[in-house]
Amino acid sequence: MKLKMQIAGFLAFILALTACGKVDPTTEPPVDMAAFQLGHNVVVADNATPGPLTRSISTEEIDVALTQAIDERFGHYQGDRLLHIGIAVDGYVLALPGIPTILSPKSVLAITVNVWDNETQQKLNAEPRRFSVFERTSAETIIGSGLTQSKSVQLQNLSRNAALKIQNWILEHPDWITRGSAADLAHETSAER
Repeated sequence: MKLKMQIAGFLAFILALTACGKVDPTTEPPVDMAAFQLGHNVVVADNATPGPLTRSISTEEIDVALTQAIDERFGHYQGDRLLHIGIAVDGYVLALPGIPTILSPKSVLAITVNVWDNETQQKLNAEPRRFSVFERTSAETIIGSGLTQSKSVQLQNLSRNAALKIQNWILEHPDWITRGSAADLAHETSAER
């Protein structure tokens, strides 16, 4: 009886986790990004370090997946403030098949991001922003994505999650996506006087 209760509790826990992670970044409604428009989308993975216990993947595959995810997330915005996104891939782990519920490794992508203003040719962030991007919890990843997904699907999911993190970071800086910087607005105000 005690064993049955433990199994039932474990299954309820797994169901709760899978329900929490059902957000798909490609089906979320578009977020208002004011004057934002994507300029250059530059991804460099030449120096990406594979982590321990990872599936092998080429830097070209990483470049393509991350570039597509950025285009997918940002390509439809047609504002009049052109920003360039530069991403360096620092490292990655694409989970290998493990033993379910005992050893179910997770996939992760480590990136460094900079955002540039096309008009001023200046970097908007004072320091490069580093992100560690993990796969979302879902029915496919709860027992380890290495068992349930191909390496290309793992990489696509990580790339989409990275694009979402970058978007959320940009949205934390509304002055980046509005027309005219604070300095421009101050100059226009003084010119009107």
